[in-house]
Amino acid sequence: MTEVLLIAAAKPQLGVLADAVRKFNAQGARVHLAGTFHLESFSEEIAALDLAEASQLPRSLAHGSQALRRRARTSTVGMRVWLQARRTPWLRSRARRADVLVALDPAAVYTVWRLSQYNRGAEALFGLTPALTAVERLGARGGVTRRPILPPLDVLVRDVRRSVDGLPAALLRTATARPVMRSTVGARLWRSAVTAPGLPTRVRTVTARYVAEGMQWAGRTSGAAMVLADAASRIRDPGLKARLLDEGVMKEISKGVTPRHLGRAVAAQLSHADEEFAAGRTGKAAGALDRALCLAFHRVLHIDRLSSPLAVDAEGFVAPLHRTRTMRELSRGQGRRTRYERAPAHRPLRLLVTTSANDNFLHHILEHFGNHPGVELRFLDLAASKHLKRIAWAGRRMLEDRLSGGKSDYQEEVERLMRPYVDWADTVFLDWSAGPAPILTTIDPGTTRVVVRLHSYEAFTRWPHMTDFSRIDDLVYVAPHVRDLVTSLVPQLRGGHGPRTHILDNAMDLAAFARPKPAEARFNLGLIGIGQVAKDPRWAVDVLERVRRHDDRYRLVMIGGDMDPKTSRATREYRREFERELAPLTESGAVVRRGPTDDVPSELTGIGTIISSSVREGCHVGLMEGAASAAVPVVRDWPFYAGKPNGARTLYPEGWVVGSPEEAAKRILETTATEEAWREAGKLAAEHALSVWDWSVVSKQFEQLFLEDDA
Repeated sequence: MTEVLLIAAAKPQLGVLADAVRKFNAQGARVHLAGTFHLESFSEEIAALDLAEASQLPRSLAHGSQALRRRARTSTVGMRVWLQARRTPWLRSRARRADVLVALDPAAVYTVWRLSQYNRGAEALFGLTPALTAVERLGARGGVTRRPILPPLDVLVRDVRRSVDGLPAALLRTATARPVMRSTVGARLWRSAVTAPGLPTRVRTVTARYVAEGMQWAGRTSGAAMVLADAASRIRDPGLKARLLDEGVMKEISKGVTPRHLGRAVAAQLSHADEEFAAGRTGKAAGALDRALCLAFHRVLHIDRLSSPLAVDAEGFVAPLHRTRTMRELSRGQGRRTRYERAPAHRPLRLLVTTSANDNFLHHILEHFGNHPGVELRFLDLAASKHLKRIAWAGRRMLEDRLSGGKSDYQEEVERLMRPYVDWADTVFLDWSAGPAPILTTIDPGTTRVVVRLHSYEAFTRWPHMTDFSRIDDLVYVAPHVRDLVTSLVPQLRGGHGPRTHILDNAMDLAAFARPKPAEARFNLGLIGIGQVAKDPRWAVDVLERVRRHDDRYRLVMIGGDMDPKTSRATREYRREFERELAPLTESGAVVRRGPTDDVPSELTGIGTIISSSVREGCHVGLMEGAASAAVPVVRDWPFYAGKPNGARTLYPEGWVVGSPEEAAKRILETTATEEAWREAGKLAAEHALSVWDWSVVSKQFEQLFLEDDA
């Protein structure tokens, strides 16, 4: 299949582009679009283009060095586009694989030319018509590419002027080319060069970046990170040191590798933040602190893999963060001016339920309290308003506001947009303690009570560290082990000064899952939800193979969508291995993939054993639904929490939880040995699920939370 990469600096004519994409697709090509224009403003039109992918390239050099920004100011438009886009991992990856590189406007020509230097087999073209001709020609030749057709020389000449403090860029580019960097000797020599004494800072920096770029293209990702770290160790400027370490860490993260210099990179950003904060430059301090938190809580480190530093020593992991002045300032609660007041007795409670896009666990709550005579309900989805969505995830602006003591434009914007909602409500219930939690606590809640629910995902992000819990009255957790983890991470929640805490299960209508199962369901193992690495479905495959050694009637039925390989390199690699293991099992019928469904109760009628194979969960809804359907529960002792005071073993009844695939196979074989034993075990599981987790039980707990509170 021919791979086409389109690059645009300005919004293309979408009608013309749509027609071209249809023609590309008709010729068997996959089309990728990268742009420095604001793609989100045209998200609906772009989504309709039938592209394989569309990616937003950096729109400015706001996070670049001062030297880079100065260079950009004196450069042509084409050079500026390249300076913005050149370090984007997505762009580099697609450019390496492209058969045809296409500039859609003159400002993108130089970027296409530069990319073509690293993919000599691709055709580099300007305009859609030559690109369509090239794809047709490649198809006629069976996809065999030839050397690139470079853009017209007069277009390039305007953009080629550049210099690097006396170091010829062309010479550096040649000297750090892939063949050199693939050589251990060449790579080692260049690593030594960037740490040579006496080099001016700018020369050292630019050289290190060229060397790292060469190593990256040669497949030496960790080597590239080491070069940048080595150069940083010789640089005194704290901001530049932090940026180099940051760049090195992100090179490894982009490849799904655990960064060896993560601690140094985070520490450098924190040190830079402290220095800027001490000098009264809160904007720059917020920028450095935001980068420190983004690095420390990057999803590749905690979410898209089977372990996390937080599973080993959560409090130790965040300790260096909270020793810094800026984090101590961030953790200092602003408090509320007055205690919240109960709703007047003459009218219903005004309840505002809010979230941002994810309302998966709110449907029963909204239905129940929407029909409750003692409640006047409003629902606010922050993602439905572009203005609210913009402020709900503006991490850097949130931090700048906190560090400036609330004296920022962000404070005024939040006040203007959120105050009408907060003042109307007697109680605000925010689901998910992610980006919207810091925004909600940016302003004083007045006499309104604030209740926030934290699931599990948020614990592995930076958002709880940016939330002012002194302005939250009640914090709801879905399980005790999640409470334990979050409390160990956030100092504001320790020492009796935080909000009141509650443990409430998710709202689930489990009675709908009580349906008859056919006898043949006894041999079907079920797995609901395989869309995240943390679900670790390979563990369930291991269990399946063990039970099939005793009886090949056992099958694994997987319900839910697949992992999105675009999430991260780590996710992509896990899925690749998973698919490799599944292929023969799927072909033989031992594994059945049902895919996504809106009717889980019907799917569960054919499941005899429900498995929780995850490495971590809050409360595993799919497992609870399976138990309610009278499937026999087999729960892995989630490794993130195994051996701790709370975890799967304290959340579920004794006997459900197993410590290994061997134990899981043993439990399955024992409980499904006969139809009578299987049905009895399923009956007991269903009785427990319905008596503890069904909405008929949990709804009373939510009524108590919202309606029976004593202010």
